[in-house]
Amino acid sequence: MDPEQINEFVVGYLKKKGFSSAAKDLEAYHHHNNNGSSFTSTDYHNDPELTKLIRSFSQQEDDPTRYREGYSNLRSWAYNSLDLYKHELLRVMYPVFIHCYMDLVGKGHTQEARGFFNSFRRDHEMVHLRDLQKLEGVLAPSHLEEMEFARSLRKSKVNIKISQYSYDLLIQYLQRTKSTLMLGIINEHINFQVYSGQPTPSSDDIEAVTIFGSFQDTANHINQKEIQWGLLEDSLEDRLEKTGGLLSDSEKGQGESKDGDADDSKKRSTEIGKQGSSLKKLKKDKAGNATAKVARLETITVPPAPRVKPELALPVMSTDVEQSILEDLRNRVQLSSVAMPSVSFYTFVNTHNGLNCSSISHDGSLVAGGFSDSSIKVWDMAKIGQAGSGVLQGENDTNDQIMGPNGRRSYTLLLGHSGPVYSATFSPPGDFVLSSSADTTIRLWSTKLNANLVCYKGHNYPVWDVQFSPFGHYFASCSHDRTARIWSMDRIQPLRIMAGHLSDVDCVQWHPNCNYIATGSSDKTVRLWDVQTGECVRIFVGHRSMVLSLAMSPDGRYMASGDEDGTIMMWDLSTARCITPLMGHNSCVWSLSYSGEGSLLASGSADCTVKLWDVTSSTKLTKAEAKNGNTNRLRSLRTFPTKSTPVHALRFSRRNLLFAAGALSKPAS
Repeated sequence: MDPEQINEFVVGYLKKKGFSSAAKDLEAYHHHNNNGSSFTSTDYHNDPELTKLIRSFSQQEDDPTRYREGYSNLRSWAYNSLDLYKHELLRVMYPVFIHCYMDLVGKGHTQEARGFFNSFRRDHEMVHLRDLQKLEGVLAPSHLEEMEFARSLRKSKVNIKISQYSYDLLIQYLQRTKSTLMLGIINEHINFQVYSGQPTPSSDDIEAVTIFGSFQDTANHINQKEIQWGLLEDSLEDRLEKTGGLLSDSEKGQGESKDGDADDSKKRSTEIGKQGSSLKKLKKDKAGNATAKVARLETITVPPAPRVKPELALPVMSTDVEQSILEDLRNRVQLSSVAMPSVSFYTFVNTHNGLNCSSISHDGSLVAGGFSDSSIKVWDMAKIGQAGSGVLQGENDTNDQIMGPNGRRSYTLLLGHSGPVYSATFSPPGDFVLSSSADTTIRLWSTKLNANLVCYKGHNYPVWDVQFSPFGHYFASCSHDRTARIWSMDRIQPLRIMAGHLSDVDCVQWHPNCNYIATGSSDKTVRLWDVQTGECVRIFVGHRSMVLSLAMSPDGRYMASGDEDGTIMMWDLSTARCITPLMGHNSCVWSLSYSGEGSLLASGSADCTVKLWDVTSSTKLTKAEAKNGNTNRLRSLRTFPTKSTPVHALRFSRRNLLFAAGALSKPAS
């Protein structure tokens, strides 16, 4: 290197390290001594050892192999560590990996960056596959600024929980091996939360790795906003509570067991067919009578939900619908950890992988399926019961394959979309169906007229989910365009647009009081939005993969979210903190549903199981702040396995019967 190159490197190095004033002074000094000509030799050129050191620094700054060598050595050391500390040390590897890759891209070493990425990506594919697929598109320095995902990673830190001993081991290794490059990346992009004591097992801390820095600061600021999470004033549940209409099972058994049995038997025959319904009711009543005291004790410990005013002009409910709902609520079976619900599972057969979504009406009398051929099919359970068939035929079936006793097919075919249907949902009374599609539209169908009434256009990309509000009339949608939208049935344009997610918004759910909606996204966060203002009022951070399902507790106090990895997290809406993680599923959680009184949570997964979780015990544990860190877990009460049917949809009826639906898949040969 000639003196001029050394001068340029020293100035550039000072600027890079933040010593801008020193760099300006050095440049001014050279210009002053040389009257604007090229730099001349200064004192540090006359020291051969110093010149050699500067030359080595210059070569290191431009040498892309340092990243591969440094990361490979750190990786080997972490994998060869003792098992007690290995899982904590390996948490560091993913952020180091992605920032090594982005540093190489930022410096223009595209070929070396691709080679580095392909060499080590397998280490992280199991947990971070979708992030890696996005990072594959970062191929030039300009992409680091243009791609929002890459830009957010560069600006934010990762918060990693680590024990004191594991932290000391890591720092000692980096200092001993003089791994200044790796140490610099870790110092710039990782924030360690060091705790004393032994390392916790890897499965016991769901929040071990979270986003930190500018994004977390934004989330903390938003989460300070006040929200009204209670139930609506003068709701049907509110009226029943005031009049004493919500009786326990033991009280119902003493006063109105005969009427209740007769009414419920009629209801069940419509919901699940005539066979075995009275037997299930009898078993449930016995279980309810035996556990009524336990259930009452559990509910006493939870303070009543506050009452709030609606921000939306809610529709007037017809008298017939109101009376039907009130009767269902009066005859609701009280569930608890010792009183399990009956489960009615609707299985779609012969769908040939064409079923994308399914939905069940609130009383279980109607089941809808959305298919890849752009069709929607609605089955009436009463007709299937009459036909003596217990299965739902799917795509590519001919009309004469399922015939009712009157010679007509037992499902209603709804055609109108021009792309695969990704979501379908029934209105609370069951008189309407909403569907969303890859054709970017949402369609409203009448189940009485069997016709399409409205086509709503507003999203620019496929619409992944659509959900009616608890009172009907209003509905929410979410899309690949990274927005959620609020609509009303009587207007073709959205009333509100919620924008803020960094990736696809995959699922949406209404709060029971209709003042808020929650959205789950591929950016691994859940957001809560104020319907009236369209503002984000909560950001829930903790998932490690895309969020696919959401459910609100009946009192509006808690929310559950399920992700692609099979993890379910239960959140407190008022504090935006995760109360407890639910570990048990080993594949995508596609559906979640709370029981009517909120004591149980049901989850349906692609692992072909339905699981029931004890919500009451988990909230009691968190009040004591879980004296040891491993007790704040929801207790898994029961697992209902299917033969080979991934669970697409779940719903508790108003009487607390659990409905589930899915398509039979061929077992791998």
